[in-house]
Amino acid sequence: MAETLDTTDWAILAELQQDGRVPITELGRRVNLSASATAERVRRLENAGIITGYRATVDLDGVGYGVLAVVRLKYPGNQHQPLHRLLAERTEILECLRTTGEDCYTLKVAATSMRHLEQVIDELTAFGTTTTNIVYRQTLPYRGVGTPPAERPC
Repeated sequence: MAETLDTTDWAILAELQQDGRVPITELGRRVNLSASATAERVRRLENAGIITGYRATVDLDGVGYGVLAVVRLKYPGNQHQPLHRLLAERTEILECLRTTGEDCYTLKVAATSMRHLEQVIDELTAFGTTTTNIVYRQTLPYRGVGTPPAERPC
């Protein structure tokens, strides 16, 4: 689907990823379109599944989650439903990626304390071996996706 996006679509995506609450009239001004044309483009991007939602970015420290960790999980076997149930129940697990390589999953976990993190890790170890890295600082917060670079010849 990416090949159907033009520079205006990418400009809209960039603006919305920076501020999902920008009014359509202001968004249109920023991308040089009328409000109605901007609204139609946004609607088309939503209907195509390119824009999948809008959310608030929350300061974890500000809401009491002072510990952030990246947890890698080696998951033996192929029955993943029990893990998926835990992921649905434990809201401290902010993100989970199924990955290739030695580890099967990489998780981003927010905890209120080291003891709280330990409790979450203890639950995860029921599914396999874990490796935990504590995050000192998020040096590059999620910034959204940009226009893909041109492919370089091999």
